[in-house]
Amino acid sequence: MPAPLYTQTVIAFIWDFDRTLIPSNMQDPIFEEYGVDPAVFWAEVEGLAEYYAAAGLVVQKDLAYLTHLLTYVREGIFKDLSNAKLEKLGERLEPVPGMPDFMTSTRDRIAEIPEFVGEGITVEHYIVSTGLRRMIEGSVFGDKVDGIWASAFMEEPAEPGYLDRLNVPAASAPISQIAYTIGNTSKTRAIFEINKGINRNPEIDVNSRMSEDQRRVPMKNMIYIADGPSDVPVFSILNAAGGRTLGVYTLEPRDNHSNVKSLQAQGRIQGMAEADFRPGKPAYLWLMDTLEQIGYEIVEARQQAYSSIPNPPGH
Repeated sequence: MPAPLYTQTVIAFIWDFDRTLIPSNMQDPIFEEYGVDPAVFWAEVEGLAEYYAAAGLVVQKDLAYLTHLLTYVREGIFKDLSNAKLEKLGERLEPVPGMPDFMTSTRDRIAEIPEFVGEGITVEHYIVSTGLRRMIEGSVFGDKVDGIWASAFMEEPAEPGYLDRLNVPAASAPISQIAYTIGNTSKTRAIFEINKGINRNPEIDVNSRMSEDQRRVPMKNMIYIADGPSDVPVFSILNAAGGRTLGVYTLEPRDNHSNVKSLQAQGRIQGMAEADFRPGKPAYLWLMDTLEQIGYEIVEARQQAYSSIPNPPGH
């Protein structure tokens, strides 16, 4: 039997971003910067599938807004939108109440409970979003989380023959191609990468066969917090695997309470609360109780493991 790779004492909070950690869409500062009506942009994005279908083309919906954003760059509407500028615009994103202090509070809570400290239990926070990685990195959450899965752009793509030439770093330029994408279903890939510890050990392939006891963060140690239908694939996986799921909603600037309530009625989420993570608020209480519950489950499992070790025979 192979030696276990990990102690499995990590509790992972996995967060969606828009209307979960911020009250609206992260792209809003881009529209504000360039004087673009967001309603027009998103209406155009919604119509892209039908527009291209008329020409016999199938468009992946998860990619549509990214490609349309690049079209705005190409047409000079977002003329100087570079990765550095995306990061700077991320500074304008206002968090929902209680954030990011709540993330620090979870780590403090673990440190206050002697049994948790004795077993080496730790807390990690991750963001998995269909939004833009560089904006998240520029936000107040950039240095508060342990990993980010989100879409990214490149500015100057490698040209044919680049392997035979000396690499000269290019100056900052407008974004021009998609470098990485996270969509509704590929969010599940991020979950498995956290589960298997690929973010800590990239030598492991996400498709590698691993027994449950060899994985870094068991899914039963995960808490997923999100707001919408795009998160249903992750909700489903974690619910089936013993993880925890909380649906959160915002009332302003857009009220999505009914959408989250529908998820609860369908059994997609285990809990529901407003995206307000200040002490005493329902989301804070639900998540802190869940954190402690998982912590004590880890303690009990490890104590059972110790007790199963046979003592040497007496004299």
